[in-house]
Amino acid sequence: MNLRLSLALSSAAIALGLPCPALAQDEQNEKVNMVIVYGDDDCPEPEGGEITVCARKAENERYRIPETLRTSDSPENVAWTQRVESYEMVGAFGTLSCDPAGAGGSTGCTQQMINAAYADRAEGSDVRFSQLIEAARAERLSTIDADAAAEQARVEQIEREYMERLERERNESLPGEVESGPPPIGPEANDEEAESGADQPPE
Repeated sequence: MNLRLSLALSSAAIALGLPCPALAQDEQNEKVNMVIVYGDDDCPEPEGGEITVCARKAENERYRIPETLRTSDSPENVAWTQRVESYEMVGAFGTLSCDPAGAGGSTGCTQQMINAAYADRAEGSDVRFSQLIEAARAERLSTIDADAAAEQARVEQIEREYMERLERERNESLPGEVESGPPPIGPEANDEEAESGADQPPE
């Protein structure tokens, strides 16, 4: 009777999808290794009967704070700039607030318009264009000295080659021209004239 009852209960548990003790024991003995890898890092090989699961993230996430810890609603995690802005918004009434609430609330509108005008001017397209033009001008002027020096060296080299070519052409003899030195002076000239007269036939 007891055996039949236990078999019936086991069959009912399997049919209803209830966990069996043997299956639960196998799941408890499994070892799961969950690893986060970044970039092109290799996923570690499983050892023994463990299951290794790798979650791959970008390389720029390696040294960052985990995503679950980056955002928080705690007031301690609010930046000081945001705190000051919130304080200004909470206390924006009364004198110099340009607000109908509180005594002297109508004052301060002129200062707000001045601040808005300066903000528009700082973010205006004309200012951005002037910054781009100034950056391009600075980049061009940074290389003008080097370009001028290179151009000057090139011109000097051309002039030097031209003068050398003129000097070389001036020293060269023309085709068919015989180089002759200056006529001799002194006793050697008389001897040469006498020899030339002796060689001539008598008339």
